[in-house]
Amino acid sequence: MSTDLSTVSCPALFLAAPASGQGKTTITAALARLLTRQGKNVHVFKTGPDYLDPQILEQASGNPVKPLDLWMAGDAWCQKQLFLAAQSADIILIEGAMGMFDGDPSSADLAARFSIPMAIVMDVKGMAQTAAAIATGLAKFRDDITVAGLLANNCGSDRHRELIETALPDDLPLLASLARSEEIALPERHLGLVQAEEVAEELEQRFEAGADWLEDAGAQNILKQLAPVTFTDVEIAPVQAVIHKDLNNVTIAIAKDAAFSFIYPSNLELLKKMGANIIFFSPLKDTTLPEADALWLPGGYPELHAATLSKNISLLDEIKVFFEKKKPILAECGG
Repeated sequence: MSTDLSTVSCPALFLAAPASGQGKTTITAALARLLTRQGKNVHVFKTGPDYLDPQILEQASGNPVKPLDLWMAGDAWCQKQLFLAAQSADIILIEGAMGMFDGDPSSADLAARFSIPMAIVMDVKGMAQTAAAIATGLAKFRDDITVAGLLANNCGSDRHRELIETALPDDLPLLASLARSEEIALPERHLGLVQAEEVAEELEQRFEAGADWLEDAGAQNILKQLAPVTFTDVEIAPVQAVIHKDLNNVTIAIAKDAAFSFIYPSNLELLKKMGANIIFFSPLKDTTLPEADALWLPGGYPELHAATLSKNISLLDEIKVFFEKKKPILAECGG
């Protein structure tokens, strides 16, 4: 890593795929853990708005994970986050969303904007040379992106790997072939992956197995091929210049537990910068609301805890009284 006052250079890799369900999060988390246990400071980002994947990636890397979205947060904000991360990171990993060209802006748009090389993660089960054809098409679809190579997930055998590798063009290497393994796949349910805090011990086992899996496949050699990416600082207008409402001396009570956890850290940071005092409480465990001026009930999986929540009558009554006092309440998604 090299720095001056306004730029910083750091290796970076963008893990994208032709579609959802190819193993992006599993491989990104395993790679983060492999690098972390080698003593590297790994900063991971997730493309687009996402609550669940960042929880997984944060546990795998040991560092906070922020979503990057050019539309929601803006170009300058994304640029600033990458610059700040690169100041201390040995490597930056970014996990894409959906297919690499899906959406507007897409994962490819984000990678192109900051000149970050992409690795294509593809589930190659049930195909061989066709995987090479798809990867080649993705790599050449746009001329403003750089594709470092293919990560062949769910590769069945050495012969399977050979068929794919032989069919790839010389400028699109097979970075690693990853054998099928049920010990590594991350637990899922409706809406995506299971929340990290619910299966923390199980995740640790899967991260370690995934790191071994990648190490056996030679994936650590990928990083030796990566040239540093230069990230440039940018000035962002102070919060006070954008949002005029002053939250000094305002206390906001926020539900946070296994039932309510869909919270972006950046939103909490913004509220604190505006002067708000943040208090967390658990609707699953607490029977009273903390003293507060406003209430935030975020999304999550309350439907999985409906019986416990419905029995917490005293808390429900206090929320009703809070509402009747005409105090502001933000209830979103499952909240």
